[in-house]
Amino acid sequence: MTVSKGKCFFDRLADNSIHIRLTMSSSPLPLSFSMNSFSSSAPTRQPLHASSLQLPSHVRWTKDELHQHPRPKTVRYRLSQLCREGQPHLARQLFDEIPSPTTVVWNAIIIGFICNNMPHEAILLYSQMKSKSFLSDSYTYSSVLKACAQTQSLRIGKAVHCHIIRSHLYPSKIVCNSLLNMYASCLYDDVKSVFESIPKRNVISWNILISWYVKMGLFVEAVTHFVKLLKSGLKPTVVSFVNVFPAVAGIGDSKLADAVYGLLTKSGDEYFTDVFATSSAISMFAELGSLESARKIFDYSLERNIEIWNTMISGYVLQNLPDEALNLFIHALHASDDVPIDDVTLISVLTAVSQLQELDLANQIHAYIIKTMPILPVMVMNTLVVMYSRCNSIEESSKIFKNMNEKDTVSWNTMISSFVQNGMDDEGLKLVYEMQNQGFVIDDVTISAVLSAASNLRNREIGKQTHGYLVRHNIEFEGMESYLIDMYAKSGLIKVAQNLFERTSSSSCDRDQATWNTMISGNSQNGLIEQAFDVFKNMIDHNVSPNSVTLASILPSCSVMGSPRLAKEIHSFSIRHSLDNNVFVHSALVDTYSKLGINTYAENVFLLSHEKNLVTYTNMILGYGQHGMGEKSLHVFNSMKENGIKPDSVTIIAILSACSYSGLVDEGLRLFELMEEEYEIVPLVEHYCCVVDMLGRVGRVSEAYDFVKGLGEKGNDLKIWGSLMGCCRIHAEFELGKVVGEKLVEMGVGDKHSGYHVLLSNMYAEEGNWECVDRLRREMFEKGMVKEPAYSWIDNGGRTDYFMSRDRNHAHGDEIYEMLDVLDTDMKDVEV
Repeated sequence: MTVSKGKCFFDRLADNSIHIRLTMSSSPLPLSFSMNSFSSSAPTRQPLHASSLQLPSHVRWTKDELHQHPRPKTVRYRLSQLCREGQPHLARQLFDEIPSPTTVVWNAIIIGFICNNMPHEAILLYSQMKSKSFLSDSYTYSSVLKACAQTQSLRIGKAVHCHIIRSHLYPSKIVCNSLLNMYASCLYDDVKSVFESIPKRNVISWNILISWYVKMGLFVEAVTHFVKLLKSGLKPTVVSFVNVFPAVAGIGDSKLADAVYGLLTKSGDEYFTDVFATSSAISMFAELGSLESARKIFDYSLERNIEIWNTMISGYVLQNLPDEALNLFIHALHASDDVPIDDVTLISVLTAVSQLQELDLANQIHAYIIKTMPILPVMVMNTLVVMYSRCNSIEESSKIFKNMNEKDTVSWNTMISSFVQNGMDDEGLKLVYEMQNQGFVIDDVTISAVLSAASNLRNREIGKQTHGYLVRHNIEFEGMESYLIDMYAKSGLIKVAQNLFERTSSSSCDRDQATWNTMISGNSQNGLIEQAFDVFKNMIDHNVSPNSVTLASILPSCSVMGSPRLAKEIHSFSIRHSLDNNVFVHSALVDTYSKLGINTYAENVFLLSHEKNLVTYTNMILGYGQHGMGEKSLHVFNSMKENGIKPDSVTIIAILSACSYSGLVDEGLRLFELMEEEYEIVPLVEHYCCVVDMLGRVGRVSEAYDFVKGLGEKGNDLKIWGSLMGCCRIHAEFELGKVVGEKLVEMGVGDKHSGYHVLLSNMYAEEGNWECVDRLRREMFEKGMVKEPAYSWIDNGGRTDYFMSRDRNHAHGDEIYEMLDVLDTDMKDVEV
């Protein structure tokens, strides 16, 4: 077994655990198993006997005849041969017929089971060996420790360690390294102490220690011990470099990566051309974002197996370069290497298609997969579900999920998350219920999806029930507090969210970015602007660095406060901390500056942004539209389409509103007609309201009325008729307004909102019909309708003061009204 293959063999971990009670004494293991139970599942065959391998007594060969008749194979050789041929059940039958197997024979069957990926059975054999008081040697201990490493059975491994100590056997290097590997594979905390206790460490010992540091996420320590390995005088192996490359990537130092890879190339051709080292080096540079270096290594590699192809393809996917990943995949199909495509390749390719979100391409790749692989593994099926979901074809995702013959927990979670991410929260919650009925246990991924659905639905009851489930089952996972705070904030229970935020840690420094960001966003969404800024300031005071999500969450509060100063300060903060190039920050800045009336700033941010997504374009279209710049809105809309970004329903609302504000009715109507035909967007109530408002603003009120009537049942919405009512009042269409008003009153039965009643009342008042005015106001009083008063605010030295009509609750209310009286007197004097 080569070092590389041995490393891969050591690192394989079994999924199932075994419950064996081992003692730490020198006595045999107190286990009573029927070892014949393993043979029961084997195919029915004629049993093998040890005697069948012995020569008859009458057969005698001379010395010369021995060359013609080789000696018969030993029992140990026959056992090993059966295991190499993949027939451990036959080997077990033969072993059970041996009356007194020697230690060598025990070792042969134990090693044979391990090589056939049967580590649990190997441990049971070792237990039987100890119970029958057979002596163990270095090969026995080394083998069973490998089995413990594969099954991550730390308790059993410690028992074997105890047996080694009490056997008074001087441990060989193989046993020491196997012991070290067992502790490292079980992620034991004090592997370094075990390493230091080894009297004569070889390069394998160092490799195991470096690998353990990487598994524990201690990347600096891994690189440090790699350097110590170099200084120790031992020559690193290929495995040494394969182990240290992930640590270098974890540190994130490109110069260090160049140095370590340079050392590999100088170590000899057997290092430079090794496929494992090549694949690991490509992965390291890809994770560091140095795709040019990764591609050079790929191009210069003399031998490319499927792992090398997969590593390069997945590197492009990791850095969000799906086009390059797909081009390389096509190149792989036609490459001279003739390497078969495997599951990992397909998963990377499907992920690349998900990033592109192109449905036609998704269908093509899916068709290719079906032609090449009639039976798809569960992992590939799960990735197909994700791909179609991200390509906005949730129907196809659901179809694939329903037709899966085999589903695992990941399959259910993938489909549930797909429903939630596509706005089908009710369907996602129903699937959670069905998942439990099918006997699957919900995990942290399921819980995350449920909490997201509860947040989207603003359903506090589902959120509370989920929170209770977490508490009852003692479930904790990373980011749980953020999900809960977001759910309670969006459900209107902001006080609960704030209390939960305060209880997340005894020290605010322990809260992660996501928790701070969620609390800022929650306060902002609930109109608690001052609290949002307080959390933002506390976040900085506690040395938690704001990220792009933080700035995108706090910037909308600046427009609500009407504070250009704060918006500029946050913009400056983003520049100082190199966050100004983030697409989410750009989008939020465009929206904030537009709403603050500083359209020049919004335009400059938009033009200077290197990366623009759909939200960026939509915010700029809306910003231009709100300021009556309809032509510029149309220009941005057309530019967005030319850049390959497909508009969604919100974008259409923005461009229709821009056309409405600017009087570009014909252009707006033409866009509305193209919604379903060209953009495949089904019109919503908001789109109908935009059309009504567009027609009404230019005085085409009758045409707007005909449009609403033509909608039929789809037009029976308070918002649509309310827009029409506003048009009637603006253009003094009193007769039509009264018809529309009565329709609104009829539709609003049981509605506590008074807006439409007040609008109709004002229309009657303008006409001088006071009898109808009194009737409407009387109806409002009887229904308990009260007009919600509006308020004004002013930024007073960084503090926002709010005012309502006849409000005397302000701290300086008496002084304010005294000043108003003085101003009123002065104004009257000026008029005189």
